[in-house]
Amino acid sequence: MTTSALAEQSPAPDAPHPAARRTKRVPYWLLLPGILWLLVFFAAPLVYQASTSVQTGSLEEGFEVTWHVATYWDALSEYYPQFLRSVAYATTATALCLILGYPLAYLIAFRAGRWRNVLMVLVIAPFFTSFLIRTLAWKTILSDGGPVVSALDSLHVLALTDVLGVTEGHRVLATPLAVVCGLTYNFLPFMILPLYTSLERIDGRLHEAAGDLYARPVTTFRKVTLPLSMPGVVAGTLLTFIPATGDYINAELLGSTDQKMIGNVIQSQFLRVLDYPAAAALSFILMAAILAMVTLYIRKSGTEDLV
Repeated sequence: MTTSALAEQSPAPDAPHPAARRTKRVPYWLLLPGILWLLVFFAAPLVYQASTSVQTGSLEEGFEVTWHVATYWDALSEYYPQFLRSVAYATTATALCLILGYPLAYLIAFRAGRWRNVLMVLVIAPFFTSFLIRTLAWKTILSDGGPVVSALDSLHVLALTDVLGVTEGHRVLATPLAVVCGLTYNFLPFMILPLYTSLERIDGRLHEAAGDLYARPVTTFRKVTLPLSMPGVVAGTLLTFIPATGDYINAELLGSTDQKMIGNVIQSQFLRVLDYPAAAALSFILMAAILAMVTLYIRKSGTEDLV
């Protein structure tokens, strides 16, 4: 056999082996189930809701797409107080979760020792109970004449909160304070877990080095611990703020008509009023507002890699 014939039968040196080509396709095949899930349960409903938001009609006559974009302005102009209230409640609850969660996460990460696993179980234990049942429990805790309200009243705390407008007289239920307390309790684990993960990764030798350089504990925390835990702070605040803004269970069970959030309005428009275009428009406005606020927050916090 001649040399030219051998050259024709042998594969080109730069041609990839079939097994190598199959190996390169493996990551894409692994991504396929997740992509299909997002297309079916996220992208398709999103497109359907976008179509619904520009429809006109009624449940009896039927709805049809007429590209009536004025629905967005009408919905926003009518329900902007609920939007502002939702942002205010969610921001307050997120701040309280950070204030309460950071010391606990710090304790578990650096001071818990052999009790670390026990404390972590206690943090995630509420997840084993229904969200609805936990909120109903707070309705009992904050009930009129209960021990919590009696203690706050005896300490004259309710007099101060009444002046601030977060409670009414000698009761806590059906007030902004009750709704914020419910939001804070229900979403507190979403703050603690990212904070703990971020703090637990900090090398303890950095604290020792700061001490060797005669840094006081406050300075060590401000210069070492807090900057290194900022990814956990950002993740925790996002995981708390985003679902709290769209929540409606806490306002429904712990508040009154004066504490309704935008989630309550969307739920009512979908299931009671049956005004599907307005409900879809409100949903898109809420999603756009949250996306804008989150993007701005991430860029201001110096973690642009998250977007």
